Amino acid sequence: MDHLKISTLAVNTITCYRILAAPILLLLIWKNEYDVFKWLLVVSFFTDALDGYLARSYKVVSKLGARLDSAGDDLTVIVAVIGIIKWNHAFLYDKRTIIIMLLVLLVIEVSLALIRYGKMTAYHTYISKTAAILQAIFLCTCFFIDKPSSMLFYITVIVTGIGLFEEILMTILLKTYRVDTKGLYWLFKKEKS
Repeated sequence: MDHLKISTLAVNTITCYRILAAPILLLLIWKNEYDVFKWLLVVSFFTDALDGYLARSYKVVSKLGARLDSAGDDLTVIVAVIGIIKWNHAFLYDKRTIIIMLLVLLVIEVSLALIRYGKMTAYHTYISKTAAILQAIFLCTCFFIDKPSSMLFYITVIVTGIGLFEEILMTILLKTYRVDTKGLYWLFKKEKS
């Protein structure tokens, strides 16, 4: 195997870890294994940063890798939210209106992508990457401190909402499926040149 194939395999294997860890994390929630869950969740979020770093370092970006990465990200966030529902549901209940608004944006974004491209997007815009970092920090801290930070929650929600809105607009504007697109600004800049 040449260097590129090994690098691609390594990055995709790390990404697949998150996908395979999701059902294990769900089992830990069901078995009420709080301490094991929170540390395995941290490992899952860490592997997201690691596979992104390796993909950029070795320049092994692929459509499959981007789709796997998006699936791993989504599954990790979903499992983390389920964990919060299990162990700190009062916090989420108080913020339910905002969470429902974010979920509506997510459903719109996914629905448009499925209608337009027949699959979910994997844009990985700068805003969505920033939102993912904030989500990881917020979701992990929820399991390590007694009371989740409302300020961090609101910052995360705002950036996530902007990212979802940007991806909705990109899905409307882009005629063909693309992965790893920096954002709307770069699309418009590319169109002008």
